[in-house]
Amino acid sequence: MSHHLDSPLARQDIRLDITDLYVFRGEVGTVFVINVCHSIFGPIPTPGFHPEGMYEFKIDHDSDAVEDLTYRLTFEPRDAEGRQRYVLRRIAGAGATNPDATGAIVAEGITGKTTKTLDGLRVWAGKAGDPFWIEPDVLHAVGHAIQDGARINLVGWDPSKAKNLFAGRSVYSIVIEASDADVLGVSADNRIGVWAVATLATDAGGWRPINRVGLPMIHPLFTQFNEDLGNRLNAGRPSDDYATYGEQVSKAIAGVVAALGTSEDPAGYGAMVAHRFFPNILPYVVGTPACFGFAGWNGRSLTDNAPDVMFSLAANAPVGLGIGKESVTSKPSKAFPYVPSAP
Repeated sequence: MSHHLDSPLARQDIRLDITDLYVFRGEVGTVFVINVCHSIFGPIPTPGFHPEGMYEFKIDHDSDAVEDLTYRLTFEPRDAEGRQRYVLRRIAGAGATNPDATGAIVAEGITGKTTKTLDGLRVWAGKAGDPFWIEPDVLHAVGHAIQDGARINLVGWDPSKAKNLFAGRSVYSIVIEASDADVLGVSADNRIGVWAVATLATDAGGWRPINRVGLPMIHPLFTQFNEDLGNRLNAGRPSDDYATYGEQVSKAIAGVVAALGTSEDPAGYGAMVAHRFFPNILPYVVGTPACFGFAGWNGRSLTDNAPDVMFSLAANAPVGLGIGKESVTSKPSKAFPYVPSAP
């Protein structure tokens, strides 16, 4: 899983469980996508988006791991037909870090229909197919190895019989395509950092962080068998990531690398990988084709093979799933809103 069911808190209401974040070049601008409310456990009692939650895309312009721009969506309760009205706000500058800042309303719409503004901003939210794929036996083997500081045990696993755990599954997607000018800040090389946050209103009037996603596969690597860490990773801020989690992640990586014998300096390799993982932010150069690959990370397209990349980096050895994008039963589109049709 990329971030499906990644912590006990997120599992309490999967409408706030962000499964994946994607950032890529669209038809006319920069596209931001998050998926929530997945169908992995079957029918969902109350599908869609949480009417007491906020869904935010955070954008860092100057590489200090603090957001300079926030796109925030809030949703009304479902109507008799299951549709939800939403409001999208754009919050720039110092207010981008403030959950109570109002910003400017830039779009309003209803789920299942595309909203387009006069300046070209496009928004879509609704039920979609899940474009992510994972092989469950490899997933659990890697998680055990990281947790136990052991070799990845795939004895008896047959790659020819690999299966996609998410084939035929649905999610609820939020898709924003904004002009490059609206997304860019002061960076001379058009580089931004992106993460997404889902929060829930509290009875006391504040906001409780439920889920935070930047790079893919962080939680499957480190929290499959450490649920307390899953909650803490979701609650923190990127700027605090390395100071808070760097040592723990370094040791976990060093343990599996030492067991596999893939580095003469496991501790040094673990520290190097932890510095790549933290702050947990997805980098992207605006206006360029997205690719989350072995050669580097530049956004993430809907078809990038993130599990192979992250598992292999953690192990310092090739870790394949035996499946790829061909295992996704509903394919992404080249046209807005880009996400696969719901199965």
